[in-house]
Amino acid sequence: MSIHKAQEMKLDTLIDDIYGQLSELSKGREFNLSEEDLDFTLARMKDSILAWARPSERNSEFTLRMSNIGRPTRQLWYEQNMPTESSSPTPSTQIKFLYGHILEEILLMLVRAAGHKVTDEQKEVDVRGIKGHIDCKIDGEVVDVKTASKFSFNKFSEGRLSEDDPFGYMSQLAGYEEAEKSSEGGFLVINKEGGELCLYRPEELDKPSITSQIQRTRKELKLATPPARCYESVPEGKKGNMKLNRNCNYCHYKFECYKDANNGQGLRTFKYANGPAYFTHVEVAPRVEEIT
Repeated sequence: MSIHKAQEMKLDTLIDDIYGQLSELSKGREFNLSEEDLDFTLARMKDSILAWARPSERNSEFTLRMSNIGRPTRQLWYEQNMPTESSSPTPSTQIKFLYGHILEEILLMLVRAAGHKVTDEQKEVDVRGIKGHIDCKIDGEVVDVKTASKFSFNKFSEGRLSEDDPFGYMSQLAGYEEAEKSSEGGFLVINKEGGELCLYRPEELDKPSITSQIQRTRKELKLATPPARCYESVPEGKKGNMKLNRNCNYCHYKFECYKDANNGQGLRTFKYANGPAYFTHVEVAPRVEEIT
């Protein structure tokens, strides 16, 4: 749905157009927000809050979806074969989900207020049996809307997502574009800490072949044992100690995945000021408390 009946806009100018509207507000001029815009945004927010507050009953059976097809296959293998190892979101994570949904609606309000056309919100798509829902199209191109920490925001704004994409966002976008037969879309991202916006439109060569990825993932999920580890351990200090790659820290399956670490002892966890560190090899014990 598009509220505005403005002239045809181009996705290239999206951020400049939004900032232009906000600059006018900073100069004391009225922001381009009609009653119709406001009612539509508030209705969308209400739907988002209700969907968050009343989660539908989830099928406990593992399913490949567009939202997870790009994640490391070993992690997906564990989810499929060891579902009881997974844990539910914490209360603080639920709050993050809530304001993430609200922020996304605010961001799309700004897009519409800047005169750009928003369509196909939450449209279901299917690529070779893998289903998903696109966030929206803006000016006819698939756009995935993201709220991000400053660290994650910088990966988008600096064009480094393809180098560090543990959640498979690039595969998700590639899948949506394959379904919609388009190729010029991208990610509209807001830094939830500072309010900055960016539009990251990856080069075509940076996007994975989603059909090949679906085929490969399905094949590896049929293996009797887990596929290769998602990430290699990284050095901790200069004394020979090794710890988990940071992308593994929040994985529910890290202890099972590394049960052979430390000569069969498994991961050893040490309590640092900035949070726990999970060691795969301890040459010299750190001078901090070990958590058992």
